[in-house]
Amino acid sequence: MHDYPVRMDVRPEVQGFFHSASNTVSYLVTDPAGGSCAIIDSVLDLDYSAGRISTNSADALVAAVRGAGLSLEWIIETHVHADHLSAAPYLQQQLGGRLGIGAGIVEVQESFGRIFNEGTEFARDGSQFDALFRDGDTYTIGTLPAFVMETPGHTPACTVHVIGNAAFIGDTLFMPDGGSARADFPGGDAARLYDSIRKILDLPDDMLLHVCHDYGPGGRAIAWQTTVGEQKASNIHVGGGTSRRDFVALRTARDAQLAMPRLILPSLQVNMRAGEVPRDDEGHPVLKVPINALD
Repeated sequence: MHDYPVRMDVRPEVQGFFHSASNTVSYLVTDPAGGSCAIIDSVLDLDYSAGRISTNSADALVAAVRGAGLSLEWIIETHVHADHLSAAPYLQQQLGGRLGIGAGIVEVQESFGRIFNEGTEFARDGSQFDALFRDGDTYTIGTLPAFVMETPGHTPACTVHVIGNAAFIGDTLFMPDGGSARADFPGGDAARLYDSIRKILDLPDDMLLHVCHDYGPGGRAIAWQTTVGEQKASNIHVGGGTSRRDFVALRTARDAQLAMPRLILPSLQVNMRAGEVPRDDEGHPVLKVPINALD
């Protein structure tokens, strides 16, 4: 196991912003010792049937940063999202900051570059992003120490960002009653997902875990913060010491019953480009719909 530099004595200020249309939680993470912050997993609003993009959700983040007089240092993507468009370019335009994602983005760009029949002008080296994170990489948000855990399985580019006593876990795990993320997208792998989840559960029991999505199973109120201890005890997919073999069987059977996310085609085209909408030969923003390209 990597000797990660855990700092449970450091407590960032964390504010969640829930996007009900995609059940996504974006996070504003602030250094309480200064005026620096990061935004994790931002969202653009997309009316797919009308082909209309707007920035209402992103504007709420911009207003929060400006209202508190903060300096945005980092815009973090925990992975290449398949259910919403990233607002990263808009946030950079409004607030600055560096954009980072896991180094596995190059694998995502290669596989989906083929699916969308992208030309040679589409770079497949992650150069659209400012930083490509690998396992154990460290960075700072003001005085806040942060480190990265590579957690592939849901996608090859999945990462967990641990900032003091708070970990932002993307789609590896949901709240304990929501289980785990699917692993049937191109590049996904249920066995790798299990191994990645175990890395998270090796963190201290009182580490705060912040999930990227919540769907309120059983009609409960939307929630997005849990702990390692709670996940180990009661997660419906991995709690109580579920074996790797049993998890893979459960995850594989469950994934076979799931429909593709409604916004997977526009989301992947945009998010593999660091949030930029692709354009046609005349410079107009357009989205493709490849036929029978996803199983």
